[in-house]
Amino acid sequence: MGWTRDGDRMLMSPTARRWASAIILVASFLYVSPAQSFPPYRSTDADTSAPNTVELRLGLVEVEREDRDDKVTTPLVRLNLGLPGHAEFVTELEYVPRDERLGDAAVGVKWAPIRGAPALGVETLALLPVRADDRGLGFEGQLLATLEGESAVLHVNGGGFLDARSSPTEAGWRASALVELPLSGIRPGFEAFAKQQFGDSFDARIGVGAIVSLGRFDLRAGVHAGVTPEAPDVSLSLWLGTKFSAW
Repeated sequence: MGWTRDGDRMLMSPTARRWASAIILVASFLYVSPAQSFPPYRSTDADTSAPNTVELRLGLVEVEREDRDDKVTTPLVRLNLGLPGHAEFVTELEYVPRDERLGDAAVGVKWAPIRGAPALGVETLALLPVRADDRGLGFEGQLLATLEGESAVLHVNGGGFLDARSSPTEAGWRASALVELPLSGIRPGFEAFAKQQFGDSFDARIGVGAIVSLGRFDLRAGVHAGVTPEAPDVSLSLWLGTKFSAW
């Protein structure tokens, strides 16, 4: 697990501490410009891209370790297109080299019409068949809220999912909160995430991330540690991002 109990205290495992220390050390030496920060997080914001603007997020690698077994996913792709009316077309794609197949794929829409404190929106995704024995579609929807303060930005997400691609059908809920702190040119993020399929234990994780501006591109890295037995011990992801006009 990512955590162990010592009397009344919960202690992070040595593996999780090493990953967390490494990402914080790297982030402390990198200049991060203010920018939207998703991924490497599992949360998203209550905002959308400008119309006709493409946001491309290319996941170079994601590694999850659980019980000494590593699951590697590469590439990962997030491609979003800004639409009129504070809407955004959203796509997600993941590939698992070990299994030589797609790990997941989704398309959907984010709509964030309410601006202010907080900004509010909704995101709905269709989960696409990716395996030969998948027999249908899945759906995931969540409410989004973003609250900007003088020294921090808070993003809160919550919703549910229904996945009929495999048998039996899976259903459950997910929720997350992400705090971003623009400090002295560095924009670190601190996230808590939980997801549960009804009838099973829930997957809870905490993590940190950072974004590095490289001109037209940005480098994004994040590490999450498992809090519950259902979660991987630790996961690490590395991304490149850019945005450009579609036409």
